[in-house]
Amino acid sequence: MLALEIIFWTSLGLIAWTHFGYPLFMGLLARLRPRPVAKAEIEPSVVLVVAAHDEEDVIGRRLENLLALDYPAEKLEIVVASDGSADRTNEIVSEIAAREPRVQLLACERGGKTLAQNRAVRETKSELLAFTDANTEWAPDALRKLAQNFADEDVAYVSGELQLTASDGSNREGLYWRYELWLRSNESKTCSITAGNGAIYAVRRSDYLEGASITGHDFGLPFRMVQRKRRAVFEPRALALEKESRDMEDEFGRKVRMISRAVRHVYNGSLLHPVPPIYALELFSHRLLRYETGIIHLVLLGTNAALVVGPTGRGLVYQIALGLQLAWLLMALFGRLRIRIPGAGIAYYYLLVTAATLIGNYRFLRFGTPTVWEKAEGTR
Repeated sequence: MLALEIIFWTSLGLIAWTHFGYPLFMGLLARLRPRPVAKAEIEPSVVLVVAAHDEEDVIGRRLENLLALDYPAEKLEIVVASDGSADRTNEIVSEIAAREPRVQLLACERGGKTLAQNRAVRETKSELLAFTDANTEWAPDALRKLAQNFADEDVAYVSGELQLTASDGSNREGLYWRYELWLRSNESKTCSITAGNGAIYAVRRSDYLEGASITGHDFGLPFRMVQRKRRAVFEPRALALEKESRDMEDEFGRKVRMISRAVRHVYNGSLLHPVPPIYALELFSHRLLRYETGIIHLVLLGTNAALVVGPTGRGLVYQIALGLQLAWLLMALFGRLRIRIPGAGIAYYYLLVTAATLIGNYRFLRFGTPTVWEKAEGTR
């Protein structure tokens, strides 16, 4: 029984650390030991890559949004890397390119987002590479704000801030996303971020790693930059807008796809390469523990039940702990049934995110890393 108690308390401690202890620790560290980025008004040449697959509904207004950016026209090239689009995406881009020399269509065979992005990088020239999605809208000064960070020679990767606009569904992603952005901001102030965002980010061309992007740039580039003694930072003034997922179930599918790609770094050992101690703590707390949260929760529930209902059942503390876990599951059920009880929606969202880590791990172990990424329709 002692072994079960050790496993129970370790599991509980890991969950409490990744969701509460670690964020508070990073918030304190960002205040005590900040590492500012040396920003300046610079205007390097930029290739802005839009990866797209069957985006006829949004690609036109996306390009108009990018063409309106407050950035020197002669220093900006916009490339739409069309990943085997079978609708009118290519036709719409070609029509805009015919009247706007800054826009270029790069028609690719269907192979996945990162392969299309890699080809766009190989076939262009610029000092900086910026990337975005077809369903995103950038603030007019977003690119300029990203570029300012590259005045610091240590900076190799910059992620902007994605703000989620209201949707008509029940999604609680907005609450989670505000928490996540606060944590990334503190990581950036202290050392480097552990992940970016596909909606808005930029990389020095000299730092771009084509072979590291099989899992997607969001997870495949930032930690690789730190392993190469470079910095990956967060720029909250570079704003992008995107719709929330239609509902929690839609968001669940998106997170399963994300986890099934990201955990490749866990299983192939790439996270174990030498990095500064603080960043190693970031990877362990913000990535490894998050990716395995579902497994940790199952261990916590299983050991708790064994401690309570076993032949030598333990005391009141374990009974209360089991009761709280069951109450949380009941609250999640109320959230699933859309019963209006305070906290039920959040409990259901957390359950879906936790379950997504389990299924994402299983899919990776069973099928490997998916190369083709289907878009979430609710965000269009």
